[in-house]
Amino acid sequence: MPLLQVEDLQVTYSPRDSAAVRAVDHVSFTVGEGEFVGLLGESGCGKSTLGHAVLRLLEKPAAITGGRITFDGRDVTRLDEDELRPMRWADLSTVFQSSMNSLNPVITVREQFADAIAAHPEATGGKVDVDERAGELLEMVSLDRGVLRRYPHELSGGMKQRVALALALVLRPRFVLLDEPTTGLDVVVQRDILDRLRELQRRLGFAVLFISHDLGTVMEMADRVMVMYAGEIVESRPAADMVVRQLHPYSAGLLGSYADPRDADVEVAYTPGRPPDLSRRHDGCLFQPRCPVAVDACRTRHPSLVPVERGEARCLLLEGPAEQAAHGGRQGAEAAPGTASAPVPPPVRNVAVFSTTADSRGREGGEPVMTVEGVGKTYRTKRGLGFTSTRAVRNVSFTLRPGRVSALVGESGSGKSTIARLLTGVERPSRGSVRFKGTRVDRLRRSALRRYRRHVQLVFQDPFSALNPTRTLAYALGRPLRNHLGMDGRQARARAAELLETVGLSPAEQYLDKLPSQLSGGQRQRVVIARALAPEPEVLIADEPISMLDVSIRAEILELLDTLVRDRGIAMLYITHDLLSARLLADEVMVLNQGSMVEHGPTLEVIGDAKDPYTRRLLAAIPRPGTSRVPAMAGSPAEAATGGTGGAEQRPPGI
Repeated sequence: MPLLQVEDLQVTYSPRDSAAVRAVDHVSFTVGEGEFVGLLGESGCGKSTLGHAVLRLLEKPAAITGGRITFDGRDVTRLDEDELRPMRWADLSTVFQSSMNSLNPVITVREQFADAIAAHPEATGGKVDVDERAGELLEMVSLDRGVLRRYPHELSGGMKQRVALALALVLRPRFVLLDEPTTGLDVVVQRDILDRLRELQRRLGFAVLFISHDLGTVMEMADRVMVMYAGEIVESRPAADMVVRQLHPYSAGLLGSYADPRDADVEVAYTPGRPPDLSRRHDGCLFQPRCPVAVDACRTRHPSLVPVERGEARCLLLEGPAEQAAHGGRQGAEAAPGTASAPVPPPVRNVAVFSTTADSRGREGGEPVMTVEGVGKTYRTKRGLGFTSTRAVRNVSFTLRPGRVSALVGESGSGKSTIARLLTGVERPSRGSVRFKGTRVDRLRRSALRRYRRHVQLVFQDPFSALNPTRTLAYALGRPLRNHLGMDGRQARARAAELLETVGLSPAEQYLDKLPSQLSGGQRQRVVIARALAPEPEVLIADEPISMLDVSIRAEILELLDTLVRDRGIAMLYITHDLLSARLLADEVMVLNQGSMVEHGPTLEVIGDAKDPYTRRLLAAIPRPGTSRVPAMAGSPAEAATGGTGGAEQRPPGI
């Protein structure tokens, strides 16, 4: 019997002021002892709702409206809170998406471990030494035991995420749900955490359901992958098989969003459009409006989930004669057994593609619009009776030219955001100079600084916190138009509509009076870009503008930024830890390590033939679908699929 068994699960959101939404629709799957299962899909497809349902953490207006969840033979859907409480942490544990919010900010790390242990005496017998258990787990995730005495605000994002992982394992659970555990972390920290996680899972033997929109990570980590779209599982197969060939068009589109930045020609695909409105009835295939291989029957028949190639997939073109003869119903579990006689070809070439070649970058640009010469920044912090100094930036020099993109690459804490603050005049350098068209930015004061900021605008990293949640988009875009360009209300609204059209939110009149909460993450980021364009800047500083977005949306935003630079002649500083996006967008790459620039040159030269060990380390940390960095557990599904444990960096046939 599987450790976790989900049968025909349905979860419905029933808000008072709008129509009900079926967020999870007839989903069935299993997770075996020690198995590592990935759940992949866009934001809004139902992944987190499904995970919260498994843990019985759903809050109103969401509720389980059908199906059953069984854990170790117990029907979890029928248990009350008193019965569930002993199972949480001890049997069922989780690591939530945001490490910044998952820890209590007012108590030390040790107290957080002590609280979890004290709340479950039945799991520990009341004889666990908190310091010993917590210290052991922290060392397993590469943290010093001294972290126990610190508060969350004293830790970096990567350290907080490691603490959250250790805390989830404190009672030795048999099943751990990981909900986007590395979103927003830089690639080196992410690699370290995921490698540590896979090693812990192999040693301790707990099962994992790993929820993510990062295809490269899921395909590299998981034994088996489930792809979810619009509340349904559309494909479920071993990861090694899915890397070689994707049987559902949506899976193929997701895999097309991955590429190796070291290739001479880099191409990423994305599927235009958005998931359907699940508050409305849909008779046909839910993916049909976005599908590049849809046929007429897809508009009227809902496909069944049919057995194919060591798994299942939901597509009319995969159904055998028995399924095609019957009317396509929603009960995938009732579909007759069959095999895929005509697999859907991967539609990567049929969807929208954002690509770059060795010859398509390296735009010369015009005269420098911004010059940074020997800039350094030192922060002084009061400690006791004295001060300590921290050098955040050390002797950095570069220029920004119209019509060119310069990428500033490095991990968290390398000084990237500090440089952005120096360029915008928010902070002043401790040494060196920042010049805009010959004018020293660090010497500007008040009104002169205000006028300067019209010409240098910032695109923020997090689209969810960058906009005022209580104000409409018309207000968000109108404010810089009134402040910098002196427009009145009517002029500002008309110009705001033009800006929305520019960033692809059309027709604009449908968006102007919406609140940010009514938009998707990708739409919010487009609004943030439109706001930065409002005062007609000459320099655009994009600080991690796609790190919080789905892979299917990232290429769209990169293509938009590329178009703006090309058509408007904007000089762009693109700040990122993602070398793939830098490869796609930038003309030149500057690699920053501990505040110092360690490599600087044309994009293809730096990424394709990295000289500095730190740059090579960044490249090595990029997830590679189809590889396995940690040997599979003996007897695990991964070993059964590959015929043995094997060594590191295994690749399936055909890769």
